[in-house]
Order: sequence, then C-alpha cells, then structure tokens
Amino acid sequence: MKKFGFLALLLLLLVLVHPGTGYAGSAETHINLDGNDLKISKEAQVQIVNGSVMVPLRLVTEQLGYTVKWDNVTKTATIEQKGTTLKLIVNNAMAEASGKQVKLDNPPFLSGNTTLVPLRFVGEQTGTTVGWDNVTKTVYLTSPVPEIGGSEPEITVPDTSVTAPSDNGANSNTTTDGNTSTAAVTNLSFIDNKLIIAMNGSVTPNVFTMTDKDRIVVDLPNTSFGDSFHQNLSVGKNQSGQLTITEYPNVSTIRYSLFSSSPSTIRIVIDLNSANNYSVTNANDGLIIVDLNGTSTAPPATTVPEVPVTTPPPSTGNTDKKIIVIDAGHGGKDPGTGSNRKEKDFTLPTALKIAELLKKEPNIEVVLTRSDDTYPTLQDRSNLANKVKADLFISVHANSIPVGSKSNPSGTETYYTRKDSLLFAQTVHKYLTVATGLQDRGVRQANYHVTRETKMPAILLECGYLSNTKDEALLFTVDVQNRIAEAVVLGIKEYLGR
Repeated sequence: MKKFGFLALLLLLLVLVHPGTGYAGSAETHINLDGNDLKISKEAQVQIVNGSVMVPLRLVTEQLGYTVKWDNVTKTATIEQKGTTLKLIVNNAMAEASGKQVKLDNPPFLSGNTTLVPLRFVGEQTGTTVGWDNVTKTVYLTSPVPEIGGSEPEITVPDTSVTAPSDNGANSNTTTDGNTSTAAVTNLSFIDNKLIIAMNGSVTPNVFTMTDKDRIVVDLPNTSFGDSFHQNLSVGKNQSGQLTITEYPNVSTIRYSLFSSSPSTIRIVIDLNSANNYSVTNANDGLIIVDLNGTSTAPPATTVPEVPVTTPPPSTGNTDKKIIVIDAGHGGKDPGTGSNRKEKDFTLPTALKIAELLKKEPNIEVVLTRSDDTYPTLQDRSNLANKVKADLFISVHANSIPVGSKSNPSGTETYYTRKDSLLFAQTVHKYLTVATGLQDRGVRQANYHVTRETKMPAILLECGYLSNTKDEALLFTVDVQNRIAEAVVLGIKEYLGR
C-alpha cells in the first residue's frame, strides 16, 4: 500500500474539511515517532498550509538520525545521512534531493526560528511511514526498516541511553556491555488477566513468587530488550520501565528491567495486591504467558518446566460462532499501488481465497467488505466490522515505495494500531512470512484507519512489495495466494484456540 498515496488521501480530506488557505498550529498538536511522543516547542507546532501538513524540519529529521546544517544568509537547510543529502530553501517550492530537483507541495517557511516543511516530503525522502490524525492533531512517524545487508539507521529513541540492537530475523543480540544473549524480548502486554511476553528466540523462564510483598517474578536468562521493544514500550536510562494496570483489581503494575548484564537477564515483576495463583505456558513459539486465571502456582524460586500445549488465546467471550471480517484493500476507483499490476487485483482474489477456507470452519462466520471490484470507503469497512460485532478484522494489502526511490525493499509486514491487536498480529504474521517466503520485516504499529476505528482485534497485512519485481511476480501467482490464505486461516484458528 503506497505510503505517500495514503497520506495524499488524508491531505485531500483535510482540504475538504479546512478549505481555507491555511491553518495556524496550536499548542495541542503532537508528533509521535515509533510510539513515542516527541517534545515540541510552541513555535514548532504542526501547521496545515493549503491542505499540507507542515512539520518542524530539525526536530523530525534529527530524530530520524540525520544531521541538519542551517545557513542563515541563504536561509538554506541541508540534511545529511550516509550519502543522502537534502537541501531546502525557505519560501522556495523546489528542493534538492541528492542532486535532483523535487517540487514541494508547499515551500518551507519560518515560524520564529523553526523551519516548517511538508510532511509528505519528509516521508518520501527518508523512507519514513507518515500519517496525520486530524482529530487528535497528531503526526505519526514510523522509521524505516533496514534492508537485508544494510545497517540500522541511527535513530534516537526518546528517554533511552543506548540504541537497542536490531532483532529482526535474528536470534542473537548484543547487550550494552558487549555480552551476547540468545533471545530478545520484543513486546510485553497484559490482556485478559494474562502477562504475555513476546520473544524472538527460545528461553526457559524462571518464574517464582515473593511473599514479603506479593509479587510474581519472571526471569529470562540470556535475554535482552529487542529493538522493537523500544519502539513499543518506554525503556529509561537505567534500562527499566513499567506498565500501569487499571482494569484488573489484583494487579497494580508490571515492572521490567535489565536485571543482570552478565549474563544478560531480563526480569519482569507483576506487583499484586494479594497473593494470586498462576500458570505458565511456554511452547517455544515466540510467546510466554503467565496466566493469573490459573488454579496452580509454580514452586517458589524454581525453574518452571515448559508446558507442551498450544498457547491459549485471549478470552473472546462465549464459544458460539466467531465472526471474521476479511477486507480486500482498495478496489473500484482506487487501484492501490503498483505500476505493472495493481494492488486491488492482488487483494481481492487473496481475500476471496481466505473467505472460502474460513467457510469450511463450522464455528466461524466470514464477512467480506467487498466481493467484487468496488470501492467501500475506509469508514464503510470499519463501520461494517463494528456493526456485525466482528471478533476479528483482517485487511489484505501489498506494499510499495515511491517511484525513483533509491531503495528496493522486499518482504512481508503485519501492522496493528491498538495493543489489544498485538497478539493477533504476531500469531498471523509468523505463518504469513513462511507462506510468502519473503523477508520478515516484522510486526509494526501504525495509525491506519481500519485498524484504529474497528472495535475488535484488527490487523493489516502487507504481503510483499509490488515495487519489487520479485515480490510482484510471487504475489500474483495462484500458488502463493493460496499459501497466504492458508497461513491467515491457520493464524486465526491458533489465535482462537481452534
């Protein structure tokens, strides 16, 4: 799904909502990078000018790892990173990108001492996924994933003293003191009275209780914080952080930290208001679950043996038929991305194949947002899922990059917005990457309408890149589409415990 095409749609909506020539920013605007809110000064607020979202140049690009030089005489900003050079001149609608002239939606301008530039330009030239939420006045930025053989961008993570090592596709991680760990924690959540630890690599947890203050302690030996953990959760300078729990009366907080550097050990502590039984599931499938709904408790200070059962799904209420909404992205007047072949011609047959397989499941009812070459709006899609009270929502897409980009990524990504969708995304994604056979580009958080406005666990699949000829050729084969359909159904069934 072409990122700047998505942004262009958002900007068009903004023009319709704000038909005037400009919109003065207020103190209520926000910039969110990889799940972290950036601190912005009063003069650096986001503004809307002629329908374009304008963002503070230095703040955004420096957070993405670029250096910024300012020439006060010529009013020129030069942005550089590893061979990429961008030049912008105040009040000039033409910019320079590595020697080539690029026309801007709006010329940069000064707000006090801050240079504001079009958000779309930032996204296209840095490979960053960008979005704008007009309700909350928030710019969302998702930093680019490095390609195979490439190096990790030097991204500054707010409130973190070190840059976490990448854990994409690797089972070996280096800790801050140089020690090597064999596994990485990629995310942490507390859902349905269960602590869910997402892992990259295998580990046997040591789980025990402390009775001086009622606590359940989970030690993960030879484990470090993965890069995606830093993107999803806050890790302070002392390599620690916590989740505040409000919906479960017996759990007050969940704390996590790099408990030991030699060997590298992550400790997670569940702070309880009173003693609580629990059970542990570790099937070495990338998830460790500490279930506080359990009836047995592991012995204090002893290693908990692995339980050879399938990871239980989160509670979804009754055991009647589950309603699954399958959304074929784009359609009709909206062809989606692609140059030779269109995204909508991939998403529809793939969605129909998923639906056909789901119809064979006796306890699943499938609903399609479209079954032909028509175009339901984004609101139509999310409203349909909410109206039928769906249990799960999946939107099928293929990705792309702007024409003329120097990079040529390949691979499969799965996106979610709300944390209650993370486990669903992880479960489907592990099957999807095997089905496509392409690079695993990870599970990522993004602010897509259909994953944000739906009221059930919702994910968006970017099965491959149509801008990459290898990916395109694979995605338009019946065999790969069938494998993708089978993978999605396997992920759904595992998530539902079926």
